[in-house]
Amino acid sequence: MRAPSATHLVLIPSYNPGPLVDATVRAALEQWLPVWVVVDGSTDGSAERLLQMAAAHPGLRVLVCPRNRGKGAAVLHGILAACASGFTHALTMDSDGQHPAASIREFMHASAMAPDAMVLGLPVFDSSAPNLRVKGRRISNWWANLETLWAGIGDSLYGFRVYPIPALAAVMRHQIWMRRFDFDVEAAVRLCWRGVPCINLPAPVKYFRPEDGGVSHFRYGRDNALLCWMHLRLVLGFLIRLPVLLARRLS
Repeated sequence: MRAPSATHLVLIPSYNPGPLVDATVRAALEQWLPVWVVVDGSTDGSAERLLQMAAAHPGLRVLVCPRNRGKGAAVLHGILAACASGFTHALTMDSDGQHPAASIREFMHASAMAPDAMVLGLPVFDSSAPNLRVKGRRISNWWANLETLWAGIGDSLYGFRVYPIPALAAVMRHQIWMRRFDFDVEAAVRLCWRGVPCINLPAPVKYFRPEDGGVSHFRYGRDNALLCWMHLRLVLGFLIRLPVLLARRLS
């Protein structure tokens, strides 16, 4: 068995992911050790299956949260535990099979070569991608780039990323937001504000139909309203930081 990394781990937040989670975790384990899954109050029986899998695989650890608090909260729970165990970086990926386990090593290598940076996935869509989702994310990307003065965020919403754990933990400890669907965008923007550089790497994304086991918790009305509120507060934060960001861009 491949020796586990002492610095970089795969972190998978998971909430009622459907049957594809088993294959997702196995695929991640084939590419990297260790893999941690944070079960965010799931009620679909996936926690029990994952705990059984972890009992048989020393490279897998499963953290079970008693109630659902959101993706960002699950990631924070995981990175705090990882930091306490000595890890410095976490690659986050979704549990529903959308993200490419085959790209894990490439992203981890890029992170190891530039440990102060965050490695952001640039989604490569195929015909399975809903057109509304593909076009809609352009709006969030435009705002995220404005809020950072085009510091290099290629895609603000794609959750397949490697984060420097101390920087991300510091960002999340000092404010109450980015605990739910707003996590991915706000994490990238706020890390840019802290001066964390971006590395963008292409990575395919796959959308599964319900009949193929796909599960989506995205709700257009609720989550777009959350994104609007998020960008409003980020714009306000951007205006406060504008002199510093301008100085950084001009230096």
